[in-house]
Amino acid sequence: MPARTKPLAHSRTFGGVLSSLAFDSQSEISPEARELHFRSLVIDTHTDTTQRFLSGDFDLGARHADGSVDIPRMREGGLGAIFFAVWIKGTITGRVAVEKAFAQIEAIRRQVALHPSDLAAARTACDIRRARVAGKIAVLTAVEGGQMMNSDLGVLREFASLGVSYMTLTHMQNTEWADASTAKPVHNGLSEFGKQAIKEMNSLGMMVDVSHVSDKTVCDVLAVSEAPVFASHSSCKALCATPRNLSDEMMVALAAKGGVIQINFHMGFISQEFRDAEKAQPELGKYVDAEAERRCGENDACQIIESDKIVRGFVAEGKLPRVEWPLIVDHIDHAVKVVGVDHVGIGSDCDGAEMPYGMEDISKLPRITEALLQRGYSETDIEKILGGNMLRLMQDVEAAAKSRRGNNA
Repeated sequence: MPARTKPLAHSRTFGGVLSSLAFDSQSEISPEARELHFRSLVIDTHTDTTQRFLSGDFDLGARHADGSVDIPRMREGGLGAIFFAVWIKGTITGRVAVEKAFAQIEAIRRQVALHPSDLAAARTACDIRRARVAGKIAVLTAVEGGQMMNSDLGVLREFASLGVSYMTLTHMQNTEWADASTAKPVHNGLSEFGKQAIKEMNSLGMMVDVSHVSDKTVCDVLAVSEAPVFASHSSCKALCATPRNLSDEMMVALAAKGGVIQINFHMGFISQEFRDAEKAQPELGKYVDAEAERRCGENDACQIIESDKIVRGFVAEGKLPRVEWPLIVDHIDHAVKVVGVDHVGIGSDCDGAEMPYGMEDISKLPRITEALLQRGYSETDIEKILGGNMLRLMQDVEAAAKSRRGNNA
């Protein structure tokens, strides 16, 4: 998603325990944390790099000076599986939206084909495990925004046949059948067709993602879904009160159904101070939007990169507060305290939002493992947060689909 569709964020101490500058470089990651991190299966459930693939000249195998994701940095970050999100602007609807989704799905498949030594296409938990054994990074596909199915369950089935693992029900705008968290509600949650779509996703073994949807939509989804649901890239509303984050009550309900909240790294979702600063200076956000469009035209991937540069310029000038990476761990910590360690993971939103300082790209992920060890988490619990919980969720959704198909036979 374009970076400026999200709020702008701020620094804080490392949970009152460690300085936010405790690990200034990966060389300062302890041997214990490094060993644990690289033997763990690390899964990032949401990155927006896909738009970069559309240009035709972007090489995922090369190290890039901009953006947050490429194969060299994925390797440095110890990533075992990554979900690339298919996304378009919410104003694009109808069959045009469907065709744009198919084009991005094909672009992801093309990147896997170009890098067979490093990447393996995946849809299921077993696929991820096979990629791990082969020493490859599992690449999974997600659709971010239900408008791309054009209110057609046939299109949803096509997505599944092409390997789409989950669908985020809305993006920034409402769809024809579900309310978004950042738009005026028109359906009071899910419409009747929306409930049909959830049941179809259950049958297909496609995970239901409630990031971006309204609180009432979350409630409706939990009532309708026969499988666990998850939030692919949302943080904790108790620490940063943006509509995009989940309240403690919603996290409890999600966990009660076996779901997982994947913590988003975006500065505007992890710091209340940053969100407040942005709201107090709306002219800055308008400038970022206009200037990024001036520099990039309609190139969404370029707009994200340029938006990040502009925001960091505002930080350097003192117009916006600086956000340090340990706030991510504060959100992980809060979610664990609310719902337990079995229901928390990471969904960075890399290449779709402004990353906090010290977590600018995917190579910095070992810092999270170091921080969790410093906070007293066990190795087993850290392995769950890094990817084990997500793998379990996938298995549960697949089992629910098998059971549903059996019952309907």
